Amino acid sequence: MYYSEYETEPREKRMKRKWKGVREVLQAAATGSGEFRARLKRLGACVGDFKGFEDYGRIPPLRKREIIGLQEEHGLAWFLSREPGRLARIYQSPGPIFDPEGTEPDYWAWAEGFFAAGFRPGDLAQMTFSYHMTPAGLMLEEPLREIGCAVIPAGPGNTEKQIEFLAKLPVTAFVGMASYLKVIGEKAVAAGYDPLRDFRLKKAYVAAEPLPESLRREVEGMFGITVRQGYGTADVGCVAYECMELSGMHLSNYRHVEICDPATGAPLPDGELGEVVVTPFFTDYPLVRLATGDLSSIDASPCACGRTARRLTGWKGRADDTAKVKGQFIYPAQAAGVFARFPEVKDWRMRVENPGGRDALVVIVETDTVMDEQAFSVEFQAVMKIKPVVETVRPGSLKPGEPRLVDIRTFD
Repeated sequence: MYYSEYETEPREKRMKRKWKGVREVLQAAATGSGEFRARLKRLGACVGDFKGFEDYGRIPPLRKREIIGLQEEHGLAWFLSREPGRLARIYQSPGPIFDPEGTEPDYWAWAEGFFAAGFRPGDLAQMTFSYHMTPAGLMLEEPLREIGCAVIPAGPGNTEKQIEFLAKLPVTAFVGMASYLKVIGEKAVAAGYDPLRDFRLKKAYVAAEPLPESLRREVEGMFGITVRQGYGTADVGCVAYECMELSGMHLSNYRHVEICDPATGAPLPDGELGEVVVTPFFTDYPLVRLATGDLSSIDASPCACGRTARRLTGWKGRADDTAKVKGQFIYPAQAAGVFARFPEVKDWRMRVENPGGRDALVVIVETDTVMDEQAFSVEFQAVMKIKPVVETVRPGSLKPGEPRLVDIRTFD
């Protein structure tokens, strides 16, 4: 079963439909977006110059770090083709970046991904993504309601309450991060529950972090469920999603997705590793060729599920100097503002690791005095939305010129 007829359409028909969507975005951006008009001016081009996908690939991608600076300089309205008060919602994600939401049904286009993961009318889904300022909670709740599921807006954390919901309510579906579902399961076992016997969970839809196969198998075995993942961002919503065949992530039918050379922005052939660049079919917040910073490649071979969209082969790392940890992007420039508030900090670095399969952000602070690590941790978490592991070292321990952020995680 499929959620829409688009999922099985021939590739030629799909690409014609997608070019129509891209052309509408281009027209809206050229009319309403100061950002895109400035990009066109630098390129020395006009919208009429782009007559197909080969021409389209000449437009320089827009990077998230550019959005941060441009929103700070010009304001959100500079990007919009309609008044902010005529949007549905405006969120803020780390960066900080304002993320507008339009008024169309299933605006973020996650419904077909949920359906491919086995979500059906009558499922009761426990939503553990945040509903506060960031878009994830509502972004993923609305497509569930479109399908016909009921939703428990649990939000993140408060694990004892999460366990109570699973034990006392007929929860059939979990939505959140796989690493957090593992934490819930471990704490439930420690509290005397048997997740296989005491919970009625059947499926999980996970996102916002890499999913090693070892973690998938562990969580599936712990709860007796199927775990499928989606890939998206706070800017564009769904980019790709897994089906039951586990043969990669099918590209969304409502976005144009390219794999590009991170240095030039030029599209690469299927199978080559490059940066994921996305154009969502938004006309109120037209984003033309948004570079996500994530690396992947495209598999064009047929999938046994019958869906004809090409597939991403998974997350293969980052193309820029950011990292995603527990669903949050870590920007060194934003972190620098936190460190500047503590004069005892002489130098600093950040390291992302995953001992035992659990992501952690380690902050290495060079100081020659006793530091109030608790106060620093609270301040850091308030700004960056993630609790750090703080390590202090003596002056001279950190080498000049080293990257501010390194990611040493390994994924099997």
